[in-house]
Amino acid sequence: MHRYRSHTCGELRAADVDTDVRLSGWLHNRRDLGGILFIDLRDHHGLVQLVARPGTPANEALSHLTKETVVRVDGKVMSRGSENVNPDLPTGEIEIEVTEVEVLGTAEQIPFTINADDGVNEERRLEYRFLDLRRERMHRNIMLRSAVISALRQKMTALGFNELATPILSATSPEGARDFLVPSRLHAGKFYALPQAPQQFKQLLMIAGFDRYFQIAPCFRDEDARADRSPGEFYQLDMEMSFVEQEDVFQVIEKVMTDLFEEFGNGRHVTSPFPRIPFREAMLKYGSDKPDLRAQLELVDVSGVFADSGFKAFAGKHVRALAVPDTAGQSRKFFDGLGEYAVEQGAKGLAWVRVAEGGELSGPIAKFLTDEDVKALTEALGLVPGHAVFFGAGEFDEVSKIMGAVRVEAAKRAGHFEENVFRFCWIVDFPMFEKDEETGKIEFSHNPFSMPQGGLEALNTMDPLDILAWQYDIVCNGTELSSGAIRNHEPEVMYRAFEIAGYSKEEVEKEFGGMLRAFKFGAPPHGGIAPGVDRIVMLLADEPNIRETIAFPLNGNAQDLLMGAPSEVDDARLKELHLSIYKGPAKPTPYKPTK
Repeated sequence: MHRYRSHTCGELRAADVDTDVRLSGWLHNRRDLGGILFIDLRDHHGLVQLVARPGTPANEALSHLTKETVVRVDGKVMSRGSENVNPDLPTGEIEIEVTEVEVLGTAEQIPFTINADDGVNEERRLEYRFLDLRRERMHRNIMLRSAVISALRQKMTALGFNELATPILSATSPEGARDFLVPSRLHAGKFYALPQAPQQFKQLLMIAGFDRYFQIAPCFRDEDARADRSPGEFYQLDMEMSFVEQEDVFQVIEKVMTDLFEEFGNGRHVTSPFPRIPFREAMLKYGSDKPDLRAQLELVDVSGVFADSGFKAFAGKHVRALAVPDTAGQSRKFFDGLGEYAVEQGAKGLAWVRVAEGGELSGPIAKFLTDEDVKALTEALGLVPGHAVFFGAGEFDEVSKIMGAVRVEAAKRAGHFEENVFRFCWIVDFPMFEKDEETGKIEFSHNPFSMPQGGLEALNTMDPLDILAWQYDIVCNGTELSSGAIRNHEPEVMYRAFEIAGYSKEEVEKEFGGMLRAFKFGAPPHGGIAPGVDRIVMLLADEPNIRETIAFPLNGNAQDLLMGAPSEVDDARLKELHLSIYKGPAKPTPYKPTK
């Protein structure tokens, strides 16, 4: 028999009764019923119940061991009997009567419960992440991640893509976030940068003639944490294709995402094909460029209705309305609750009216609306009895943010929200440029390596703020999975685009010399995208926080509490790297988070 096990803890069944077995694993739980010990033994594959009779060496050995001790046990498979079957366990029809026990790894008193959720805080969990990962939910999430990555590789290979690796140590790149820098020992005062994304390298692979590339790429960005973004590092399905237009990229990713989410979505429906929604339309209808389409309500711009209105609260402002049907049975609590929610999002309040049986309006602002206002709103919103209408007024961006959140919350509270479904969409036609609100300067709004719609002619003849780009995002259930683009592959277009954003020709050549040099030697039209693996798994696992899908994440302050990173280094190492440490007050530079 094998030194440690003849079977795993999850594979024994009724057909194995009377078999002599050897198992190894962790003591998951222990119950003493009249001197008879019942032990749950756990390994990677599952759970099995052990029995140790009173007066036996096995009972004596197991009764004093702490939970999470690693043991090897020998014993015989016994039937539990029909009255004692545990239907929740694959091994629930049998148990192992233990004859011999060997301790393989002792365990101290554990700092939190493994076999139940005891509400321990995240900092403690990350400090003892190796224990946290033993919990069933976390173990399941990490195995889901492994299976998803394996499936992505298979699906991309089947579609003719080749997995190619790109460098980790490289030069800095203007991806929109801060770089992680690595000092060079051989070149004093110079630094490598960890890649924010393999952007330039994957484009160079297309120019080199590899046609279809992908990798499960590690990316590094010095960004603040949030629920759907882990600080420091993340992984993405990075892909690029040659001789393609936007729709070609969409067809590949729609197939991969549809197949993946159907395979791992536990029966949740994937809506396909994915709708294409222009950026400006998304901002108007949904208040967001990452709309949650499970909410079956849309915003409507009614600024024109109130442009010359006597209702001073709305006059001259951008006004967005949300019509919610079937609210006749809703109490005042429904309206007040949404008002409180809007205030939490930053609003000063939430104006509303409701439509009565005769078509007349009631509610806090109804008395301020003229007959002409009511008629115009009825036509614009398609109002009928039972509708409630919520209004947001102010600056465009502020109203979009607040009313976008209210749209989703109202749909959930009023029963207009789809459950158990994955609603994907493409956001397309992003502006190529935007104006910095503080400086007034024109800058890139998305990816600087994108092809403008209309090419060089558009750059030379159009107002930069009117130029659209062949850029796109893929969104699922209100979560942005990735940005992508058809790339600019023409040197003159690149020079002109960067000139509009304030870069001289010399600066462009200094920063992107390798890319420009490649463009001058025959570059094919190409494009790609890079859906985030961490966010994909977060959606499939139905987890609210991305750290729940990563084996060893940094905490919200970008610290590794288990390994103690970041850490100080000694003076000898600093000298070798030509570095000295400034320990005065921090002097942060202005920072615009990456999109």
